[in-house]
Amino acid sequence: MHIGMTLPTMVPAEHYDRSTLVDWCRAIDNGPFYSLSCGERITYHNQEMLVTLSAAAALTERVRIFATLFVLPLHGTAMVAKQMATLDVVSNGRLTVGVGVGGREHDFKAAERSFEKRHARMDQQVADIRAIWSGSPAFDGADPVGPPPVQQGGPPILAGVMGAKPLARVAKWADGMCGQSMDCNFEGFADMVNLVHQAWSDAGRSEGPYISSCFWYGLGSNAKERLHAYTLKYAEIFGPEIAQFMADAQTVDNEGAMLEALNALEEAGCDEVVLVPTSSEMSELDRTIEALAKR
Repeated sequence: MHIGMTLPTMVPAEHYDRSTLVDWCRAIDNGPFYSLSCGERITYHNQEMLVTLSAAAALTERVRIFATLFVLPLHGTAMVAKQMATLDVVSNGRLTVGVGVGGREHDFKAAERSFEKRHARMDQQVADIRAIWSGSPAFDGADPVGPPPVQQGGPPILAGVMGAKPLARVAKWADGMCGQSMDCNFEGFADMVNLVHQAWSDAGRSEGPYISSCFWYGLGSNAKERLHAYTLKYAEIFGPEIAQFMADAQTVDNEGAMLEALNALEEAGCDEVVLVPTSSEMSELDRTIEALAKR
C-alpha cells in the first residue's frame, strides 16, 4: 500500500508560509512517501490548491502530485482542463486528479457558481475534460485547448464520493475512488471498498478501481488537543453539532494509533492512504517519518 502526505495548508494561515511550503515539499520528496497532496476550499484560510500544487510540482522530482480534490462544479470546464494538463506538464506526468461535487454552499457562492445539479454537471465535465485532453475543441469552431497532458489519455481521475448510488454513477468514468475516514472507523472501510468493487463490476469495467483514503492525525505531546481543535475548526461550516461530533470521533493522536489505522486500511483493501497532518511544524513531519519506519 502506498502512503502519501498532505501539505499542511489547512492549518491557521499564520503558521504556513513560503518556507513551510518549500521545506515540506522537499522533505516529502526525500521521504518514504508516494504522493504529495492538498485540498480545495475557498471561504477558508488555506492556500489555493492549484497554485500550491504547481509550486510543489516544481519543488519535487519523485512523488506524485495528488489533487485531493478539485470541487469540479466550482470551475469552468475548459479552464480547469487546461490547468490540469499544465500541472501534468509541470510535474512531468506525475499528476493524479481527485474530483468531487463539494458540499459547502459558501464556496459556490464565493466562486459565483450554482450549487444546484452539481452531480450531473460533474459527470459531464469529466467527459468534456477527457475530450479536451484528447484534442477536441471546447466548442464547435474553436481551436483545441492545450497543452496536451504528459500522461497518455490524461492524468488518472479519482472520484471523491461515498455511498452506493453515487458510486454507481462515477463507476462509469472514474479510475478509482478517493475517500476519507472522517469517523475513524478504519476496519469498517472494508465495506466501502466492497461497494466500490461491486460498482465497478456492475458497470462492466474490465480494470479494477484504484482506492485511496485519508485521515487527520496528530503526533507529539499536544496531539490530542491539536487534532480536536483542528477538526472542530475545519468542520464548523457544517454547524456546531456535526463539527463537535467529527472532532470527538478523531482517534489518531499517537504513533500507535496511526500505525494501527494504516494497517487496518491496508487490510481493508486500500491502494493508497494519504496522511493529513494537523501541524505545520517540521518536527511533526519528522515524527511521521520515524513512525512509518516502524511499519
